[in-house]
Parts: sequence; C-alpha cells; structure tokens
Amino acid sequence: MPGDKLIAVIAGDGIGPEVIAQATRVLEYYRDDRGFPIALWPLDLGADRYLRDGATYPADVRKRVESEASAVLLGALGDRRVPGFEHARDILFGLRRGLDLYANVRPIRALNDRLVPLRHRSMTDIDFVVFRENTEGAYADIGGQLRRGTADEIAVGQDVNTRKGVERIIRAAFEHARSRSRRRLHMADKSNAMRHAHELWFRTFFEVAREYPDVEALHMYIDALCLAVVRNPTQFDVIVTCNLFGDIVTDLGAALQGGLGMAPSANLHPIVPKCCTGVHDRREVALFEPVHGSAPDIAGQNAANPLAAVLTVGMLLSHLGWPEEERRLADIVARALAEGCCTPDVGGKLGTRDVGDFVLGRLVSGSS
Repeated sequence: MPGDKLIAVIAGDGIGPEVIAQATRVLEYYRDDRGFPIALWPLDLGADRYLRDGATYPADVRKRVESEASAVLLGALGDRRVPGFEHARDILFGLRRGLDLYANVRPIRALNDRLVPLRHRSMTDIDFVVFRENTEGAYADIGGQLRRGTADEIAVGQDVNTRKGVERIIRAAFEHARSRSRRRLHMADKSNAMRHAHELWFRTFFEVAREYPDVEALHMYIDALCLAVVRNPTQFDVIVTCNLFGDIVTDLGAALQGGLGMAPSANLHPIVPKCCTGVHDRREVALFEPVHGSAPDIAGQNAANPLAAVLTVGMLLSHLGWPEEERRLADIVARALAEGCCTPDVGGKLGTRDVGDFVLGRLVSGSS
C-alpha cells in the first residue's frame, strides 16, 4: 500500500533462508494481524542467483533499495560453490558502503543464565552494546599481492582511517551512551603499536569526550579490553572501536550471550550533532542481519537457531518507530529459552520451524 514502510528481504545462503523465513513470519504477523504499515519485498539475491545468471547486486535493485526501501533484512551470505565470495562481497559491501551505513551496532545481552559460559556470572552481568566502525579500517580492501604463489610472495593490506569516519562513529557511540541508564563509554584501539592509524582514534576520542562531560570516557587497548570482557563484563556499557577490532570483540561478546545464534545486529547511519556525516536530510535505509554465518554443514536440516533473526526483527521494528516491539520480542525469546523451546545449540530439542511456531504463538496469544 502507498505509505507503507518497504522492507527488502534477502534470504541469503546456507541457513539464511531457513532463519529469515521465521523472521519473515514475524513481520507478516505485524503486517497482517497488527496492521503495521509495512510491506515486504523479497529479493532473489545470493549464491543461487549468482550461479544461475551471474548477478550479484543488480543496478536496478540497488536503485530501488536506495530510493524506496526503509530497511533491508539480510540473511547469511556465503556458499562453497562460490569460493571467491564474489556475490557476498558485492551484496554486503554494496549495502553497507553504498548506503554509507557507518555504524554496525551489536547489542551483547544474555537472556538466560545457563547461556552465560563464565563462572559465577549470570545474564544480568552481560548487557552492553558495541559500536563498530563499518566502512573503513582493515576491511577497506585496499592493497595487493606481488609474486603470488612463490616463496617471495608479498601481501599488503591497508588500514584506512579518516577523521570523518573515526569522529562520526565515536560521536554516535557517545550519543548512545548518553541515552543509557549508566553512561559509560569505552574506546578500544591499538595506538601503542599502530601509532599512526590509531593515534587518530585516541586523539579524536578524548577531543570529542570533552563535549560529553556526563559520559564517563575510558580508553583500553583492544587486547586488554578482550581480557576484561571475559574477566568482568559488568564494567562495560558501550564500546566503540574500529572495523576489525569490532568484528572480533562482538563475536567474543556473542559467546557470552549464548553463541552467534543469539546475536542480532543493525547497520545504521546515525545523524549526530557537530559532525561531518554528509547531508543531514539524507534518506536513511538501514540494514539488519543476524550475524551468524551461512553454516552450510547444517543447512536444510531444520537445525538452525532462528532466535538471532527474531531479535534482529525487533531491532528493525524499533528503528522504524516501534521500540516496544523490540522489548516484546526479546521477552518472548527469553521465554523460549526458559522453557527449552529452542534449538540444540542453546539447550533445546526443537527445529527451526518449531521455534518459529513458538514465537508466533506467543505473539498471537499476546503473552511473553
């Protein structure tokens, strides 16, 4: 319908279609039963499409996503039949960089005590969020190889950090920390070893911190931070770091919340004050994805955990203006874990579809 918020859905590869199918059922409930003004736009993109006709992220699809969509829901990408990951790179980077989604936001929150692998820790100890820079750093794909395949081979990759890129992710993290009940922000870098690239992070962080006197600003080297996350996760509220380190620390965080099958994420372009983020009246299209991989070894076996995808839908709905539904879906996921209505990776015995049935049942009944 005209005026509906258009959500593009890319199921992806491997277990992606299985978990995104359950996420789509949740969105269909909100559209059909609750009357939310959303429209779903399934996109035939992924390894199957690439192997069929060579298409990765066609220009006409890109144009419509950028001009009409409000959000994209993306499943896992990666298929052994495409060893170079050409389709995955084009789709994922086409969305993240093409839409300038500079902030990868990963909530690290445990929803059941038995999922926390740390001795003498409970789910109340695991509740922080990571702001990962999403468009620069070591993943900028700048570099090359010389004398490939020989004993003298040389491989070079550049770690690209701009003042604009560093400042805007730091400001976005400060703004988020200001909205939390405990206003504490850790910035992690490796400025003691990567003197030039990460001195920019260190300097910018404390320059910006002066504008947020109500937020406790703390610096840690990334190796020390990873150690501290395991030893005492309660000290963290918001963490901001570069692309590579964010990738690492969020997977470490996922281990504390029950594994990658419990880890949702959002890719955003927050508009923050006093920062050169570009045109401030830009049309934002946000990207949401459960962060587990395509897991080809269990694809098609009805064994994949769809709860990360359900939590991701919660983040999507919150972004579109319904934050209470993010809380509601998190409560339903917590109930699924408490009752053992979940997949084996988090202590249950159900299949992917059965877990989806549980979530939908709770939504329809109005209980969590």
